[in-house]
Amino acid sequence: MKILIACDSYKGCMTSKEVADHMKNAIYRVDPAIQVYTYTMADGGEGTAAAFCDACNGEMVTCETSDAYGKKMQASYALIDDGKTAVIEVAASVGLTMTPREKRNPMAASSFGVGTMLLDAQKRGCKRIIVGLGGSCTNDGGMGLLQSLGARFYDSSHKYLSPQAMNLGKIRYIDFHRLNTLDDIELIVACDVTNHLLGEQGATYTFGRQKGLYPNQLERVDQSMHNYRDQIKRYRKVDLDAFEGGGAAGGIGAVLIGLLHAKMYPGIELLLANCTLAKEAKNCDLIITGEGQSDAQTMFGKVPAGVAKIAKEEGKPIICISGALGLGHEQLYDLGFVGIFSIADRAMTFQQALASAPQKLEAATFSIVHMFHYLSR
Repeated sequence: MKILIACDSYKGCMTSKEVADHMKNAIYRVDPAIQVYTYTMADGGEGTAAAFCDACNGEMVTCETSDAYGKKMQASYALIDDGKTAVIEVAASVGLTMTPREKRNPMAASSFGVGTMLLDAQKRGCKRIIVGLGGSCTNDGGMGLLQSLGARFYDSSHKYLSPQAMNLGKIRYIDFHRLNTLDDIELIVACDVTNHLLGEQGATYTFGRQKGLYPNQLERVDQSMHNYRDQIKRYRKVDLDAFEGGGAAGGIGAVLIGLLHAKMYPGIELLLANCTLAKEAKNCDLIITGEGQSDAQTMFGKVPAGVAKIAKEEGKPIICISGALGLGHEQLYDLGFVGIFSIADRAMTFQQALASAPQKLEAATFSIVHMFHYLSR
């Protein structure tokens, strides 16, 4: 018997590789003779660089950058294609999980560090950069990224403004003369959302609360983002609200697509085009995928949906084992899943769930694969 494991990370709990390792341990307990092939997966969020690195036999490199609050740090990204392509994830420098929930301050957070990583890849001679937009803690419209590339922002008194969400509404003048537009690099955005920058379906209203904005702040921050859009349009003749995916990563998507001319693709599709999963699926008996929580949103560009597409094309049974199941997860059966499971087996706090997840993942995998193994004899 041959089983393929291709799971996303369980965000804030286990990486994709850790999830696969625990599943593999459980499968070998069922039968050590089972052949198990594991794939590191991601859809543009945390773990995207590592997934591409594994799939393409690349290398991870580090650079000095800054986190969302200006603290100096080392961040990693992947080099593939003999160093011609860099794979950068915004979560490596401004990741949501890098700061405890009670200390998050999206009004002060800046995307400056993301631009620093782009510049590092340019200095290394990369001709192509893939940017994974998932998992950011910023809502500055990409203002910080633009400043790191040379732009400067000023208020009505020509006073310099630091690149933070709290200053979006104060912008009246922008100096783009020293902007490095990375014209020598092909930019690709790996993203699974289609939200625009502004409005009730935009960056602030859709993702602001999970980043720490209070409900009574959303309207004011979105209005400030309108001003930011208007000022950039005045200087560059580009409407940052015009692009699908522009609301990703607190507006970083809009800057990459609108001002730096990046092309956007679903992250899982980019990864699957660069790994051997589809080839190995032709001769397997079962595919297992999963993620931190599966719900109706999983259907739209998440790892399990991408893996299910391959399983369906090859006519292979596929099951999903996730940390939790949310509203609408039943819709995933339409993608071809033969079983969708949660590792949660009783009521518990979130912290208890995180702590016990590895053991519960192995227990659930053992039970499910044991049944499949028995029925396939």
